[in-house]
Amino acid sequence: MGPTVRKAFTPTFKARVALEAAKGVETTGQLASRFSVHPTQIGVWKKRLLESIERIFSDREKRDKEKDREFVDELYKQIGKQKIEIEWLKKKVGLLE
Repeated sequence: MGPTVRKAFTPTFKARVALEAAKGVETTGQLASRFSVHPTQIGVWKKRLLESIERIFSDREKRDKEKDREFVDELYKQIGKQKIEIEWLKKKVGLLE
């Protein structure tokens, strides 16, 4: 026998199967038979779907982006201050020479 070839499922197909599983209208076994997919795989896809749904509705990403933006702004302020200090020091060194 030759090597076993794994089936490759598209993200769209996975999403459709996971949504059907999340609805709970049919059992996992029925879905597995209908879509020709192992029941365990359906469970994995359903779990990933339910975990990712929380991220979609959370404001965490938005808050993280705002924090990052504030951090970058603070860094730019520090860089500006350091540039001024460097210029001041260059002038003072020039006066000493």
